[in-house]
This record gives sequence, C-alpha cells and structure tokens, in this order.
Amino acid sequence: MTYHTSLLEDWIEQLYQQIGIYHPEQLDYRIIAKKLNIKLKFVEISSRLFKGSIIIDSRLSPEEQFEDFAHEACHTLRHAGNHMIITDMFLDLQEFQAKHFVYHFCVPTFMLRSLNFRKSRKETIYLIANTFGVTYELAEKRLELYENKINYQKLLNHNKVRV
Repeated sequence: MTYHTSLLEDWIEQLYQQIGIYHPEQLDYRIIAKKLNIKLKFVEISSRLFKGSIIIDSRLSPEEQFEDFAHEACHTLRHAGNHMIITDMFLDLQEFQAKHFVYHFCVPTFMLRSLNFRKSRKETIYLIANTFGVTYELAEKRLELYENKINYQKLLNHNKVRV
C-alpha cells in the first residue's frame, strides 16, 4: 500500500523525532511540553493559551487534556497573531487548522502505521484509543482520516491504470 504523507504529518514526525519521541508510550503531553519549553497550568476553566502558557482544564480526563494540549500547542507552534485582533475569517482558519492538527499530533501517522489493526473496526478504534491515550471519539475520527487517505490513494492508482 502506498501512503503519501502530508506536509503536516511530516512536520509532526520531524518535531517528535527532534525531541526524542518515537513510540506511542512516549506521548505524554507534560513531557512534550517540557521538551518544547511550553509552560503548562492546570485550572478549572476551559483550556486556552494565555500569556505564553497553555492552560489546561483540570476537570477534564487525561485523554481530553492531551487533546486540548495538542490544540493549544498548534497555536503556539504554528500560528502567529493575537486572537483578540485578527479577522474572524483568519481566526476560523486557525481554529480549523488546530482541530485538524490534534488528530495528527495525538495519533501521529508514523506511529499509527506500525499498529497491527484488528479485524473489527470497533476493536481497531479501541486499540488506537488505548495505545495513544486519546478518547474513543478522536480515535474513531483519526482512523477515518487515515482510511480516507488510503482509499483516495487507491482510487488514484486505479485511475492511473485505467487511463
């Protein structure tokens, strides 16, 4: 099977390798934050970026905290501008990018590809959730994104043969 990674997938793989993260069991957002010099604070308010620190909602499950960290890390690592003064369209774009980033940051493609998928879809989703420490919902969506990319590549390859 041919799988062509996106620029985002490549960027995340390079970032993780630069900080010595190669396996799912190393995906501890507190350690990642430390290695990336990102300050974390845990407070009983919704997660956000504030004055150079990522505030994580302390009421969330560890899986939800990891996902919120990834979202805010995207803003820290990949975005510029003050959300209070940028245009609504630009803010919407950054939010869309951050939501998409979460799937690839929490379940990196280079790690996902090495998993032994189960026979049933439900078992595979549980495997992803447990292996990467994410919610079932995120694991399900990440698997869907991965499968869609594989199916798209198959379609491209099939059409090349027919031409």
